[in-house]
Amino acid sequence: MTQVLFDLDVLRSFSTGVALGSYARAADKLGRSTSAVSAQLKKLESQAGTPLLRKAGRGLELTDAGHTMLAYAHRLLEINEEAAAAMRGADLEGWVRLGLQEDLGENLLPGVLGRFARAHPRLRIEACVARSAELRERMALGQLDLALIWEVEGAEPLPHTERLVRLPLQWIASAGPEAVEAPWWAERLGAGPRRSKEPLPLVLLGAPCPLREIVTRVLDRAGIPWRHAFTSASLSALWAGTSAGLGLSARTSFGLPRHVRVLDRAGTGLPALPQIALAMACAQAEPAAPVARLAALLREAVRDSVGVPGPGLVRAGGVSAAA
Repeated sequence: MTQVLFDLDVLRSFSTGVALGSYARAADKLGRSTSAVSAQLKKLESQAGTPLLRKAGRGLELTDAGHTMLAYAHRLLEINEEAAAAMRGADLEGWVRLGLQEDLGENLLPGVLGRFARAHPRLRIEACVARSAELRERMALGQLDLALIWEVEGAEPLPHTERLVRLPLQWIASAGPEAVEAPWWAERLGAGPRRSKEPLPLVLLGAPCPLREIVTRVLDRAGIPWRHAFTSASLSALWAGTSAGLGLSARTSFGLPRHVRVLDRAGTGLPALPQIALAMACAQAEPAAPVARLAALLREAVRDSVGVPGPGLVRAGGVSAAA
């Protein structure tokens, strides 16, 4: 049986067309004619032995086999990029100093560090996991090369900052069995009979904390009394308090542990919370190659985690039939 060897160039055209929503735009981006890209797609379908796209209205959409092929295309292209980066950076040495907050560290670092270490085996990363105020101070003092920081109103802007994504803040509650029935604080807000007039218990990071100020300000404007039921400098401790049902916390849905959940506000009387932006700050306008590479990996990991389309990422929906 003849072994099938998929062409990385063909896979790149396929994945780019899906990401851009049009193979005509993919041809333009890749510097090829639309007929050349169309021929590549036909070759890929021939090698796969099954259609990868089907007509959907005026456009095209991925078949089940197409979704499978796209996942493998991303993996193969990623491995190819890692190999190329490893060859380019094989002789690089030194440190990259990275700062990020606790919820980001737990969810982004494992995958990103693995890819970075394989590409730059002689480089070391010094990671500082801390709260926003400390990270900003360290950046200002030149103690970090790169940092991921949640932006808040009133904070002094850092130089060379790129906003990656904006996410809405959410009310966070316990995901345990005790959360099935509406607890007393939900009844107090209107989800059930008013049995208590006690203030809403909050589980938040200790002061100073910009998010703490945002939440309490929103509640004050809504005329909802509140109290601090549990505070800590540790995010994992906050999740423990929230999971135990001590009260509500507030955060984005990014990287939530399984024992807590985003609370559906319907019927609770809870006010909506604003959005908050995640930004990447670099110490230099033109960072050194290892810093730039780590920044690219972090950028891709963030956007992939929250489903934001970007280069090499899949958009929801179909693909234009113009191929």
